[in-house]
Amino acid sequence: METDKRQLLEAAKEAKKYSYAPYSNFHVGAALYCKDGSIYTGCNIENAAFTPTNCAERTAVFKAVSEGKKDFLAIAVVGDREEPLTPCGVCRQVLTEFVDGSTFEVIMEDGAGGIKVMKLEELFPASFSPKDLQS
Repeated sequence: METDKRQLLEAAKEAKKYSYAPYSNFHVGAALYCKDGSIYTGCNIENAAFTPTNCAERTAVFKAVSEGKKDFLAIAVVGDREEPLTPCGVCRQVLTEFVDGSTFEVIMEDGAGGIKVMKLEELFPASFSPKDLQS
């Protein structure tokens, strides 16, 4: 599994190269690992109006869903900082729509190449999910 995590982080780093961040200069890449073994990548894409800005994690999720994938196991996230980078709250909510937070892994890397893994549930406890809409 360590190799898979490293491979996912490398895919996220490659995606980060395409980041469009002229305002924040904060470049982020993400790689979403699907149950069937496919990987969808994304980068952050900023906009002068700020609201239309899209995070790397959501870009990866939207690409996957738009191609019929909805079974995700993990996401790797890398950014321009020494500490591991976690998904923002909006990205956590989008991920919660499709995954079981108790098993879905968020894989991050620190500036020294160390890997940190957290379950989505740890990052987003007591989240609102599709289960909350069931009667």
